Amino acid sequence: MMDGVSSPGLIRPKTIVFAVIIAMMAYVLYHNERFLIDSSHPAWQHYEPFKWSLLVHGVAGACALFLAPMQFFERLRRRYTTVHRVIGGIYVAGVFILGPLGVYIQYLDEDQGASRSFTIETVMQSGILMVTTAIGLYFALKRKFTPHRQWMIRSYAVALTFLEIRVIFSLTGLDQPFNWATLETLVWLCVGSSLLIADIVNQIYDLNTARAPEVASRDPKPAVVRLSHP
Repeated sequence: MMDGVSSPGLIRPKTIVFAVIIAMMAYVLYHNERFLIDSSHPAWQHYEPFKWSLLVHGVAGACALFLAPMQFFERLRRRYTTVHRVIGGIYVAGVFILGPLGVYIQYLDEDQGASRSFTIETVMQSGILMVTTAIGLYFALKRKFTPHRQWMIRSYAVALTFLEIRVIFSLTGLDQPFNWATLETLVWLCVGSSLLIADIVNQIYDLNTARAPEVASRDPKPAVVRLSHP
């Protein structure tokens, strides 16, 4: 879905972006999700009322976050079309499972101190994620691949807020001590900026793609050596 123009010998911007995403995944798994392998972790007391809903939500979210980057490799998409479609189907299914469950879980969190406005924010976040994904799917079915790519980039930008929020919240020390209002503010900021970031990525990609033929046309053609006969 996304494959920009790069200069030989330089690290491609897309490579840097995915390296950052992988680093965020690793950090969140280590710092925020270690309780999953520790049944005695105190976090389970918080998750006890909705642990099974959280399990389904987490599996669906993990599929969406971990598999989606594969969709942005042009060579993989062109060479293995069926794989691209299967992964895309898993991503779409994951989004439409995790979205409603996320709202339900956040609603239950009101009994543990979260505000109703936080639940409203989660409705907005899940709604944006599902709408952008649905539009991307619509254009894929219509075989209009440019708007499909653009909307799926928007969708994945919203999905990535799951990682961004946790990384920022912990690295900045905002989680010490934990405060629902601080977390809610950060979530609003990340979700609100996600579509802007996605459109900047789309613009950069489109500009680079449009510039590629111009660069190619300026490349000097190899000289033709003509041998003269005596």
